[in-house]
Amino acid sequence: FADDMKTIGVDFRSGGPDSTVPTGRCIIAVTPDAQRTMNTFLGISTQLAFADLDEGLIASGAILYLEGYLFDRDEAKDAFRKAAAVAHAHGRVVSLTLSDSFCVDRHRADFQALVRDEIDLLFANEDELKSLYETTDFDEAVQLLRRDCHIAAVTRSEKGSVVVTRDDVHTIPAAPVSNVVDTTGAGDLFAAGFLRGLTQGKDLTSCARIGAIAAAEVISHVGPRPLVSLVSLLPDDLA
Repeated sequence: FADDMKTIGVDFRSGGPDSTVPTGRCIIAVTPDAQRTMNTFLGISTQLAFADLDEGLIASGAILYLEGYLFDRDEAKDAFRKAAAVAHAHGRVVSLTLSDSFCVDRHRADFQALVRDEIDLLFANEDELKSLYETTDFDEAVQLLRRDCHIAAVTRSEKGSVVVTRDDVHTIPAAPVSNVVDTTGAGDLFAAGFLRGLTQGKDLTSCARIGAIAAAEVISHVGPRPLVSLVSLLPDDLA
């Protein structure tokens, strides 16, 4: 995994392996309708603490991206808050993905406080957002979100995405896909595309369009890694 990340240009920094704690694993079952069910074992990931983080790296990055799956133990929650404080102290953007509605169910109050107090940009899908605010009404959840978060990008599968700010709500259509094969990684690729646009100074609607194009590629085949250069798929106005 580390070698794969480095090969594509990621400055991958991690501690050495620890044979006393098992590696995280995830079994993904993809059904004929392209939907996936995950059986996840977080393993050593649950041991995340602030001491594991590189403050200099956080300070130097334009955006800090926090993965909700890791927001589990108290030590990890403390690491999230301290990492956000470091990023904000250096004028950086702090983003969070809620990751999974079951994660939100387990830690709802703490997630709500984190979103309200520390997060500049939230990523979530429709189910995760509804879980965050304990409602079955999407529009109600959006209004509550506008109260708590500066910017949020909420994905809605074939309905596209909604970008929410304190002042506006923008709806962006999904990018066309001729054959949806496996939805694994759709949210991750959407976030990646969105953040790519943000770091290049694109407006929020353009960021969501880039995210939609990236997500469309990954759901067109089996597996969560793109098979082509995502930049090559962008139209001239988004490249």
